Amino acid sequence: METGEQVGMEALPFCCSPCDGGETPARGMAIRTRKNRSLSTSSATAGDYRRNQSLHGPSPVTTFGPKACMLQNPQAVMHIQDPASQRLTWNKPPKSVLVIKKIQDASLLQPFKELCVFLTEHKNMIVYVEKKVLADPAIAGDESFGTIIQKFCTFREDLDDISNRVDFIICLGGDGTLLYASSLFQESVPPVMAFHLGSLGFLTPFSFETYQSQVTQIIEGNTAIILRSRLRVRVVKESREKKARVDEKGILIMSNGDSEGSRKALQYQVLNEVVVDRGPSSYLSNVDLFLDGHLITTVQGDGVIVSTPTGSTAYAVAAGASMIHPNVPAIMITPICPHSLSFRPIVVPAGVELKIMLSREARNTAWVSFDGRKRQEICHGDSITITTSCFPVPSICFRDPVNDWFESLAQCLHWNMLLSRAINSHAYLHWHPMGIEPRTPGAMLYQLSYTLDNIQAA
Repeated sequence: METGEQVGMEALPFCCSPCDGGETPARGMAIRTRKNRSLSTSSATAGDYRRNQSLHGPSPVTTFGPKACMLQNPQAVMHIQDPASQRLTWNKPPKSVLVIKKIQDASLLQPFKELCVFLTEHKNMIVYVEKKVLADPAIAGDESFGTIIQKFCTFREDLDDISNRVDFIICLGGDGTLLYASSLFQESVPPVMAFHLGSLGFLTPFSFETYQSQVTQIIEGNTAIILRSRLRVRVVKESREKKARVDEKGILIMSNGDSEGSRKALQYQVLNEVVVDRGPSSYLSNVDLFLDGHLITTVQGDGVIVSTPTGSTAYAVAAGASMIHPNVPAIMITPICPHSLSFRPIVVPAGVELKIMLSREARNTAWVSFDGRKRQEICHGDSITITTSCFPVPSICFRDPVNDWFESLAQCLHWNMLLSRAINSHAYLHWHPMGIEPRTPGAMLYQLSYTLDNIQAA
């Protein structure tokens, strides 16, 4: 869902500096000033200036879709609520649900049908389904499922706006289904319930075996949620259309369009990461990285990843970044195979504004993608502006934000698995190296060490 330059700024129920570009200092407090320290190559005159943005991330919108909102905590201090106390509640009982299914996956046909029958027949919900899902011959050709299909409300991506029609979302598949659900909503996102029916499932905490009781609990409300921050990305491209004109001597001259009127602006909401890479070129990418208007570095390498805390466990962690809990307000900058070995991944405050442009010395163009989609070429004069969005994705938790995250680290990424299991299960108390079969990976690791020691001693 792309929006052009003529589209206005996001309509926000709560005003925040990073979104409207203005400055909203606290009442009765003076604005701090400091010396202008520019990291750019050009010389800058030292002087005082005012920051036009807060280092804190924008206050997230706490209404999700037409009927859902976050349960307010009366004990919240300074309107900053403890993430552990974030609970989902409904202003009105939910009546509509969007079911997102992984396309062309035969293993999801039966769960999809069972869920839709449960929602329509037992819960009297209005079910929204994408048209291309129903185009699957295994679904369209099922006569017994035909009566349920007739009750569906269908839509098409990038053509139909369902932002004010859906009360909550159910995803069937892997992490990609949650990313796809995020891309359908460029402003307020309804609560998302994700079932683990894909390959990885880091962002999908629910098991489909007990879906009826779990969905019923969500409809009744008062469940734990985690607000996954998104990136608001604005891509401005210079027009490269040639315009013909005839000069005074009658000679045809080809020129580019006007610099201002011919620019094209696209806007995206990104849940995982923005990736700028060298594309098909064999040369290193060479892009300038600005932070709040100051050039902080030039990235030379295969590219750079700008990710949310949610995206820190995706492409970024494979490129050497740290894993950050989604409740931490931050933006990660991770180089991809940098030319300089000292270029390490960094974490910056969520309220800053990043800007990426091709360097003047760049010998080739770059390519950019948003959560792996909408891939496009970036040329000289184009710019990519990135900051934290005011519209997070409210992801429904299975237990709570902390336990769900560490459970995903252990189950999906096998984070420190051997040592963690050995410590938690006290494996060293349950076996003897001479005869008892080990019960845990920690015991197996110890038995392997015991065997190697014996071999070396022999």
